[in-house]
Amino acid sequence: MLSSEQIDSFWQNGYLTVENAVNSEQLRQLRTQLNSWVDESRPHSTPFGPLTLDGRARFDMGQEHSPEQPALRRVNNPSDISKDYFAVMSDAATVDMVCDLIGPHVKFHHCKINLKLPGSNTEVGYHQDFGYTPHTNDDVVTALLMLDDMTADNGCLNVVPGSHTGPVHSLFNDTTFVGVVENSVTQRLQPQEVPIYGDAGSVCLMHTRLVHGSAPNHSPQSRALYICVYSAADAFPLAKSPMANPNEGIIVRGEKTRTARLSESQVELPEQPTSASFFTVIGQASKDTTPKSVPPSQHSLSSTQAR
Repeated sequence: MLSSEQIDSFWQNGYLTVENAVNSEQLRQLRTQLNSWVDESRPHSTPFGPLTLDGRARFDMGQEHSPEQPALRRVNNPSDISKDYFAVMSDAATVDMVCDLIGPHVKFHHCKINLKLPGSNTEVGYHQDFGYTPHTNDDVVTALLMLDDMTADNGCLNVVPGSHTGPVHSLFNDTTFVGVVENSVTQRLQPQEVPIYGDAGSVCLMHTRLVHGSAPNHSPQSRALYICVYSAADAFPLAKSPMANPNEGIIVRGEKTRTARLSESQVELPEQPTSASFFTVIGQASKDTTPKSVPPSQHSLSSTQAR
């Protein structure tokens, strides 16, 4: 699936962008479902939806959300409630690409949609995913599938090439988990920043230790990413998942193992979220902080149904 040159580029830079990572029908299905969730969010004034496995609201909106200008910004584990999102998570070409990087035995950890609708204020400071989801080793890859074109104006992903080979930076400010690196690290790394652009259907494969962030959407176009996190089968989580889901740990390629491979001598453990999304951790409050559930029959698919 990936060429040797692409694989080498990933390990050198910590990321790789590949065009046409899903077919046109898969992309259409994902976008259609997401559009329906955006429309469903319009009348809500608090995070809503069938609760996740750890009891949090499924859908989160920014404070600027209104019926006329929705600001849905997060869907937690959409593969739990959509067969189309489950199918892409478990068996799209993107999974084969991840397998080329950290396979042959690969398992799923969690997924989400990060959405920046026009007028959205959502931005993400520098961080490394490993700080949120530490494992026994760092063979962990995040696949960020672009559901919209990602441009300079609509809040594209920004990465620091090669930063995956450096230290794992703290996401704490003293004793408070803030979810981003300290300002001095940002100031030092920002001059090396590279924006990631791509057409809808492209994927950015990103190493778990790569420093990255994103800016607000200042355009009239939406920017949505379907983000799936995978690990080598012998990489075991050292903390509870920040996005608990019934499919965590399923083998998507190869076979499972009971042997953990250890490469980290000391790991800082994150605090577990209590709100609908980590955006509140980094200082961007939800429309409200009181989750509101709806009857599961309106949304929920069991993992068996999703398959």
